[in-house]
Amino acid sequence: MLAQLQNLVRHIADTEVMPRFLSVGGSEKPDGSILSEADLAAQAAFADGLRRIIDCPMLGEEMSEQRQRDLWLHNYEGLWVVDPIDGTTNFVNGFPHFALSAAFIRHGRPELAVIYDPVARECFSASSGGGAYLNGRRLPLVRQEKKLHRALAGVEIKYLRSGKLSSRMNTLSPVVSIRSMGSSTLDWCYLAAGRMDVYVHGGQKLWDYAAGALIFTEAGGCLATLEGDDFWSGAHTFQRSVIAAVSPALFEPWLKWIRDNQ
Repeated sequence: MLAQLQNLVRHIADTEVMPRFLSVGGSEKPDGSILSEADLAAQAAFADGLRRIIDCPMLGEEMSEQRQRDLWLHNYEGLWVVDPIDGTTNFVNGFPHFALSAAFIRHGRPELAVIYDPVARECFSASSGGGAYLNGRRLPLVRQEKKLHRALAGVEIKYLRSGKLSSRMNTLSPVVSIRSMGSSTLDWCYLAAGRMDVYVHGGQKLWDYAAGALIFTEAGGCLATLEGDDFWSGAHTFQRSVIAAVSPALFEPWLKWIRDNQ
């Protein structure tokens, strides 16, 4: 099934997304995020193709909030969660950093995940208990023992709800450098690959973390939230904060610094 999912995601990227890259604009949704024709076309293609892999409903980013919540509440035994294009703002501005993301979730946890960057032709995938891969190579690709002061961090300053934390992240950050690239799903993948070392985000949507969190943990990563140590606990399914690191040695000091500076 994972191979089928990879093939489907690549096919949708090739037929619905990339032909529209550099040729379509976007419109603003009520929440301020951007929607493009390519998002809608890709989501429709996912709805058609995913049921041939596992016949269960699909929750997509470009659905009404009420529809999303109904799907989540009534499909505990199996649900696809899709972000047809993560990084639509990048996509419509011609910035070549965006991805398609799909995860199969059962009993509240992801079991299959694929995130595909169609510009770089990088397909990240994972199955529960089966490890994580990039184009067939086991993740992480890079494994370095680092101290926190030498770590490269992914940080979405805009979404850090604490003004104190965002201010200190800008001025007193304990890491060597910070990156913010505009695609949460690819942030997870870059962490899993070892391209970044630590990460913090104030609130990702379900479709931002559903596939990425599985890929990251199957690559050996550690994660929690700003509110608690168990990433998967709590009622905040549709908007969950993230604190993550590629190893326990980095996770413990990173988590402590974040918690001390909230």
